[in-house]
Amino acid sequence: MRRRETLLLTRGEVAALLGIDECIAAVERAFALHAAGRSLPPGVLGVHAPGGGFHLKAAGLQMGRSYFAAKLNGNFPGNRERFGLPTIQGVVVLCDADNGSPLALMDSMQITILRTGAATAAAAKRLARASASAAAIIGCGNQGRVQLRALARVLPLRRVWAFDTEAPRLRAFLEEMSTELGLEVEPAGDPGAAARAADVCVTCTPSRRPFLRPGDLQPGAFLAAVGADSDDKQELEPTLVAGCKIVVDDLEQCATIGELHHALEAGLLTRADVHADLAAVIAGDAPGRTSEDEIILFDSTGTALQDVAAAAMVYEMASAAGAGTWLDLGR
Repeated sequence: MRRRETLLLTRGEVAALLGIDECIAAVERAFALHAAGRSLPPGVLGVHAPGGGFHLKAAGLQMGRSYFAAKLNGNFPGNRERFGLPTIQGVVVLCDADNGSPLALMDSMQITILRTGAATAAAAKRLARASASAAAIIGCGNQGRVQLRALARVLPLRRVWAFDTEAPRLRAFLEEMSTELGLEVEPAGDPGAAARAADVCVTCTPSRRPFLRPGDLQPGAFLAAVGADSDDKQELEPTLVAGCKIVVDDLEQCATIGELHHALEAGLLTRADVHADLAAVIAGDAPGRTSEDEIILFDSTGTALQDVAAAAMVYEMASAAGAGTWLDLGR
């Protein structure tokens, strides 16, 4: 008989268990299972609030055991200045998808940050040129760091161009990442300059106005657009989106809250113009890169499939290691 207690895991406990390599493997498995029909379709609910907003993302996966996870995150960009709190805070509830029992309640920050970088790495393995050696990171916060670490796991990077609107944050990024990864990490004068110098570009900002335009990507470039995860966020001109071969993490989400939705609203393309979702590419049901010159956009809104796979991995590792605190919520 399965135990009925719920495992409580703090941010530090999750961080001690989940690394970028493990998360890349979990995310790739999640998309492969989704392509095989072994998932409960992901859903998302967004609620705007003064100064920020909330996202609820949920999905399920059959991973030997059936898991369901719902992640509730608050995203408030002014938190650090106003309250000394992180921009993103939240929790993941992991359940047994066969009977509904709550298996674990865990802090979401490490999962959110790592699984987003892991999805970019999974996409870059299949959509970037294998020889890609120059990267651009636009947005140098925690997500920018994870994005670069993840890319460095799957591509032969040698040089990085970085841009951020906050000079202290950019300086810290240059110093930390060049030392940690042993790469040439240099500042760019503007986002376009960073992108034009790179084989691979990641945008991970809270921008609500586009800053990359047609002509900012060189032939053969791979662009991961990570920042747009609500309908009011935008990093790319719709004309740039329409000129790319588009791969999405989830078509419905991207058509509603991603960069894709701005291009759809502008009437520049239709859903039928999207090449594939990442699950189909990972499963081999759709081709990835087919030429050295095509420009490929990965529209990454972040799906609950990624959260389920990462949370299940953390739960299983924590259970085996004796980490966390067991609670009886049914008392």
